[in-house]
Amino acid sequence: MLPVTLLTGLDDGFRGAAAGNLLAAAGPAGVLVEYDVSRLAGGEVVRTARAAAGVIDREVITMDHPCVSCAMRGSLVQLLASIAAVERYGVAIVNVPAAGDTHAIATEIDHDTDLAVDAVVTTVDTSTVTADLTGDQLIRERGIPTAAEDGRAIAEVVVRQLESANAAVLSSEDDTVRRLLPAINPQLLVRTTPAGLLGLHQSVPKVEPGSIAAPSEHTLVWQSTRPFHPERLYDALEDLVAGTVRGRGTLWIATQHRNRLSWDSFGTNISIGILGPWLADLPADRWASVGQQHQTRSALEWHPEHGDRASYLSLTGPDLDERELRERLDGCVLRADEAVHPLTDPFAPYLEGSTAA
Repeated sequence: MLPVTLLTGLDDGFRGAAAGNLLAAAGPAGVLVEYDVSRLAGGEVVRTARAAAGVIDREVITMDHPCVSCAMRGSLVQLLASIAAVERYGVAIVNVPAAGDTHAIATEIDHDTDLAVDAVVTTVDTSTVTADLTGDQLIRERGIPTAAEDGRAIAEVVVRQLESANAAVLSSEDDTVRRLLPAINPQLLVRTTPAGLLGLHQSVPKVEPGSIAAPSEHTLVWQSTRPFHPERLYDALEDLVAGTVRGRGTLWIATQHRNRLSWDSFGTNISIGILGPWLADLPADRWASVGQQHQTRSALEWHPEHGDRASYLSLTGPDLDERELRERLDGCVLRADEAVHPLTDPFAPYLEGSTAA
């Protein structure tokens, strides 16, 4: 079985340098697969595989729909399987372009019985990462090659890369960044060089929709067994995410009594979607379809009147004012003397037909 290390990161130059270092560390047993996506908009991607002795494969991939992940999923596994078949190489390193979908690529690789994702390593530019994580710039505004319809923010791209990684390589030592990254992904190994990051033998991390992060120096965890007042929450959204890099959790909104909602925020960009029904509205034989973290939390905190209905959020940022955030969230909750039926729901138009899963 050929172990595969996926290398991600926003900066092409830094990620490319790390890829070269990993290939050198692998020696004659290593193969590096890289993608030139500079002509993606024209429907063309150039894929190259090289070993220590030089290029062993080169292919020009053409496509009707210019998409980084589509270009990779259509040919990467076939190439890696052919490399595994010659039994000459002991590790493959894949340099994933900035807009690539790490989870989709890893899932497809792991479906091949001759391949196994050994680890995901992401590169982090410490000079820009805090601004990237707290900002609202879109990936297409940065000039990163991606599909025309890709509306992701840079903050989401970077957070997803960190949450999907086993290790992060910093461009330089930075105490603030070193403390912040484990708040986003507690299992993350943080290094300043890629040395020793081959052969980690770790599975790709996955964030359960609707789950929260653990409390930490940079993470506030908040919860309430009363529903949110929809208008007050809607009006407070901008303030709640100011200065944060990541927010996630489950929402109970008074006017969405049947829907368990997810909160996902990346910098100042917020996504709220429908996860599905609450456990209280499901027969017991369907509880297995709900995420494990929610099942566990519900078993511990089941309310005799409204069951698992509750809100719990985690907000992560470098300089959170936890007291102010708690007070703002508490103020968004429906008071005991407020009725639900006359309330206007500003979230309803955005939730029709949506799903967060």
